[in-house]
Amino acid sequence: MSTADDAVRLFEEAGEHDSAGREAEAAVLYEQAMALGLDAARSDQLVIQYASTLRNLDRADEAVELLQALPADSSVGTARAAFLALALRDAGRPDEALRIAIEALLPTLPRYHRSVAGYAAELTDEADEGPARRSARARR
Repeated sequence: MSTADDAVRLFEEAGEHDSAGREAEAAVLYEQAMALGLDAARSDQLVIQYASTLRNLDRADEAVELLQALPADSSVGTARAAFLALALRDAGRPDEALRIAIEALLPTLPRYHRSVAGYAAELTDEADEGPARRSARARR
């Protein structure tokens, strides 16, 4: 059996453990599969599944890091945003989580793209501004 075959087998076993609620065992197998390397599509799926497992193991910060490293245009589509929003929430970053979720919905909105995008941006932009700027914006 080749290294690629071993990686696929480990990835599939990890998924089985995950589905059975054995996240700790799944995490070890995901890590082994990742170390061996998978094709691009399976690698993207592994990131989603492994990040979800990490979140379930109360390792949300690690899940966030993994998901943020996955390109937004990966083969898993908006699943990246969904799992990233969940991980951010569990990591104690609810405003970022909501922003990610709203931004993932933007392409499906028939109208109001600019308004919704602006409101979503404000969710995290406010954290970066000082009290004077927040006060001035509140008076608008």
